Amino acid sequence: MMPSHSGVFGFLAMLAACLSCDAFSSGLLMYPPSFASTPMVCRRPTTALSMGLDMVTYLRVEWISAALCTNQTPRAANVCLQLGCEDGRAVTFIPRTIQELITSTVEPDGVMPISVTRQLSQQQKTRNAGVVTFKDQRADDLKETPDESVDVVISLQAAARMIETGLDWKKSVDEAARVLKPGGRLLFVEQTDLEGESYLDYLDNLGLGSEDEDNEERFPTFEEVGYDDVDFVLMPHVAGVAIKSIDAGMTAAERAAKEARLEEARLAEISIDAYERGIKKRKKKKKKKANVDEE
Repeated sequence: MMPSHSGVFGFLAMLAACLSCDAFSSGLLMYPPSFASTPMVCRRPTTALSMGLDMVTYLRVEWISAALCTNQTPRAANVCLQLGCEDGRAVTFIPRTIQELITSTVEPDGVMPISVTRQLSQQQKTRNAGVVTFKDQRADDLKETPDESVDVVISLQAAARMIETGLDWKKSVDEAARVLKPGGRLLFVEQTDLEGESYLDYLDNLGLGSEDEDNEERFPTFEEVGYDDVDFVLMPHVAGVAIKSIDAGMTAAERAAKEARLEEARLAEISIDAYERGIKKRKKKKKKKANVDEE
C-alpha cells in the first residue's frame, strides 16, 4: 500500500525539524577523548544547507525546478543560460533539444569553482546531450554573453544565494532580460520575497522606467509573467515563466518608429519581388518569341 502525500510530507517535516534542532548542531556534538586532538576536516555543505533551505522545501523546489525546465523549454530553443551554477543538476533538468548550456556563478570574483565545473562536466558526459560552455562571469554581470543571444535563462533558487555572496539579484534579472532574445523565456523558481521585495513585482515592473528618468511610459520587458506558488513548503517560493517582449523597454514613439522601419522594409521586399518576377516574365516571353521565329 502506497503512503499518502500527507504522510510523506509529514515524515519530511519531522526529518527537517530533527536536522535543524540543537542536538544536531556542531557545538553540541560530543567526541571521545581520542578525537580531541585530531583536527577536523571541513566538508563542503550540501546544496540544501548552502542555500539555507529546510529539507522539505529543498526537495519540493528541486522537483518543481526539474518539471519547469522540462515542460516550459520550447523545442525550438537552442541556447540556455543558468544564473548561478551551483552543481550539475541543470544539465539533467533541461531537455536534450538544448544544444548549449552557458554557465554563470554566484562567486564574487566571477570564477566558477572547480567542484562545480567537475560536476557539470560529469553530467554532460553522462547525459551526452548539449555542450556546456563554461564562462567565468557573475550572475549579475553576464559580461561574456552578448545581447539577445540566449533562448532560455533559468534561475533556480539563485537569488537567495546571490544575497549570501554579496551579489545583486535584481541586476541578475536585468542581465537575463538583456541576453534573452525577443520572445525568449526566463524560467524561475525563487523565494517569494527577497530582502523585503517581491520577486514577481520586480519582474512585472522591469523596463517601465524609474523616477529619475523622463517619466515617459515604456513597454515592460516581460510581456507575460505566468506563475504559481510552490505548495507543501516551509519557506514560500514561487515558480513561473516570464516571456520577453518584442518591444521591451521601448516608448510609444520608439515603437512607432520601429513599426515604420519594419513596414518600409516590407514594402521594399515586395518591390524587389515584383521586379524579379517582371524580369522572369520578360525572359520567358523573349524565349517564347525566339522559338516562334525559328519555326
